[in-house]
Parts: sequence; structure tokens; C-alpha cells
Amino acid sequence: MTTDTRAPATGALAPAPARSRLAFAGIAAGNLLVLLDTTILNVALPDLRRALHPAAAALPWAVDAYTVVFAGLLLAAGVFADRWGARRMYVGALIGFAVLSVLCAAAPGAGALIAGRALLGAAGAGLVPASLALLIALYPDPARRTRAIGAWAALSGLGAAAGPVLGGGLVELGGWRLVFLVNPPIALVALLLARRLPEPAPRAAGAAPRALDRSGLLLSTGALGALTFGLVQAGIEGWSAPSAWGPLAAAVVAFVALAAVERRVAAPVLPPALLALPRVRAAMLAAAVSCFAYFGGMYLLALWLQRTYALSPLAAGLASLPLTFPVCVMPFFTGRLVARHGARPVLLAGMAATALAGGLLLLAGGRPSLPLLVVAELALAAAGTLSIPGAAAAMAIEAPAELAATAQGALNGIRQAGSALGVAVLGTLGGPRDAGLVLVVAGLAAVLLIFRAGATGRR
Repeated sequence: MTTDTRAPATGALAPAPARSRLAFAGIAAGNLLVLLDTTILNVALPDLRRALHPAAAALPWAVDAYTVVFAGLLLAAGVFADRWGARRMYVGALIGFAVLSVLCAAAPGAGALIAGRALLGAAGAGLVPASLALLIALYPDPARRTRAIGAWAALSGLGAAAGPVLGGGLVELGGWRLVFLVNPPIALVALLLARRLPEPAPRAAGAAPRALDRSGLLLSTGALGALTFGLVQAGIEGWSAPSAWGPLAAAVVAFVALAAVERRVAAPVLPPALLALPRVRAAMLAAAVSCFAYFGGMYLLALWLQRTYALSPLAAGLASLPLTFPVCVMPFFTGRLVARHGARPVLLAGMAATALAGGLLLLAGGRPSLPLLVVAELALAAAGTLSIPGAAAAMAIEAPAELAATAQGALNGIRQAGSALGVAVLGTLGGPRDAGLVLVVAGLAAVLLIFRAGATGRR
């Protein structure tokens, strides 16, 4: 990191093991909040409907407002973390997340809740690229860094795994408002541990901060936000709805304008030096496809389980454990695999697992058997637990240190777009066979493109 002008404390970049472990725990705890809030509210929607009586079209946005704002601001958050300091961004976002969670729990109506969830998405966007940039500063050695990123992904994945189960239990215990009150204690622990985070390395003496590409930031934020909004609406209203294709068309226009503007500015929001790296592009492709498959598959399987087997909220959460629990375990091994063999074989294996999951779903009928669904869930879990931390590790290794947060913001922005696209596409297909065909094509195409990118990167 090269964005903080203050001198680092002695030994900040090589902290003692005990201090390093506590600082790591603070980083993982903050990021756990982000993933927890992507899933914990899903099973609370029936109770929320009974309590607040929202309009049918408004109810999904209690969940999706978080995703849209989060995805739209990730790239901008990475740029500002590189410019202002990752630690400052991280602490501010943690405080905001805790306060906004309390406000969401106290929301008097659906409109206030949706607004609160949107603001929570902004706080979450501040946490993710800053946390990864801090992790890179905490572990300057590449081998230790890749193992740490695997552990960070695993511990953070507790949020995704615990969300459906914890949310279902809290709803049955005391209603939907309790799902927001788990956030402040976790944020407080992360804040206390954040005092031990090392200061990123300072800029070289006399070096000017990187110029701020205001036009690029506005266009990229608008494009990502409009894209995610349109994809979410497509999943809710259908692809032919004006509320879906209108934002999607606006996103295309914004991306075209962004490409034109970025050719003329001195310091583009996505630096060409970053995008020119073949392995960076491969990491971004793997992240997009794996999130398309994993989160789209999670949404699709949850629908099948509830519609076909009439499960309760808690039972539906427990039935998703073959898909969510490996996220808490496998990334520990993914980090070691990347450290030993490099990112490319790990990413290729993740994309192959995506194709395998699709092949299994192709075998499913109108009422998929539970054993087949469990195996498909495990294949999707392998795709996510190999590709997502593998892509983060690849980006941490390949991206220049002064662009660490920007690179992670871009990676996570495309991850969120992939997640929204997965829900919109897989959630509106006719059945498991259609979803399986899409996953097979996406997985195999990604294998080919990543293989070619790796070959190019060696030249």
C-alpha cells in the first residue's frame, strides 16, 4: 500500500506473531459482516411481510438494496482506500455498519428498511477492498499472504454459511428485527482488534497522491449500480419488464462512456497497467463465473427446496449446509494450494467444478432427488471455495502494491455483478436442466479462457 502519508510504526510490516493473529482476526471479523448480511435476511422475509405489510414489489428490495449499492460502490471504495488509507476506510465503514444495523432493526416500515439496507451496502463496500489491502500489508511475504487470504476467505465464509441458519433461528426466536442486532457486537470486536492493524507503507518522500478520476468514478459507480439493479429486477419482474431492460440499457451506455473517458484521463479509475496483466483478467473472469454459479445456484436450490419439499425457514437453512459449510473450511486449503502450485491450476479446477455441477443438474428432473441435490451443492461449493479465494490471492500477487485496494475493489465489483447475474438468470430458467446447461457452458468456456490467459502470461 502506498497511500498513507504517516510514517509506519516500527515493525508494522512484520508484526509479531501474536499481534499478527489478532490483527488478522479483526480483518476477518469485519468481512464476515459483509457476507452475513448477504444471506441472513432471506429466510426472514415471510416474517417481515407479516410485520410490515410491504407491497409485493417492495419486499425483494429489503434484501436486494444491499446488493445493488454494495456492487455499485466497490470499485470507488477501492480507489478511495488506496487514496485515503485502507485502515481509515476500514474503521469508518465498521462504525457505519454497526450504527446502520441498529437503525435497520428499528425501521418502522418497509421504505425505511430498504433505505437502511442500501446504506448498509455502502458500508459493506467500504469494508471489503480495505480489508484485503490491509491483509496484503499485514503479510508482505507472498506465500504467507496467499495462505492468509485462504484463511480470511474461510473465516469470512462463516457469514455466508451461518446466515441462513442463524437467520432462521433468530426469526423463530424473536422475529426479523433480531437478524440485524447480531451485527453491532461483531463490529465492536472488529473495531477493538483494528487498533492492532499495521499502518500501510507510506508513499515515497515527495511523491504526489494518485490523481482522482472523478468522471471515471461516477461512470463506473453508475454503470455497476445500474447493471446490478437491472439484473435484480430481471429476476423479480422478468427480462421484458421496463424496470429491468431500462437500467440494463443505461448500464451499457455508461460502460461505453466509461471506456471513452478512460482513454483520455491521466489516471484512469481502472489503470491500464492493471488490466493489461493476463492473470489479473483471468482472476476477474474466474471470480465472475464462480459467483454466477455459486450464488445463482444457492438461490435456485433454495427455491426448489422450499417449493418441492415445503421446508420451514430453519430447515431450509439447514438443507443449504452442503453448499455453505464448505466455505468455512475449504479456503484454508485453497490458500495453501495457491501458495504451492500457483493460482492458475486452482482457478481451472474451480471452473471445472462449475461445469460438473451443471452436468449433475442436467440429470435432475422436475422433482430433484435430495442425494443428487446434495452432490450438486457440493460441486457448487467446490467451485466457489476454489475460485473466489484463488482469484483474490491471484489479484494480491499480480497487482502492484500501490493499486492493492483498487484491484480488490474491481475484483469484488465483478464478483457482485456475477452474483446478481446468476440470481437473475438461473432464478428465471424453466428448471434444473436449463440451469445445468448454462453452468456447463459457462464453466467450460471459463476453463478455456483461463488456460489461454495463463499461456499468454508466461510469454
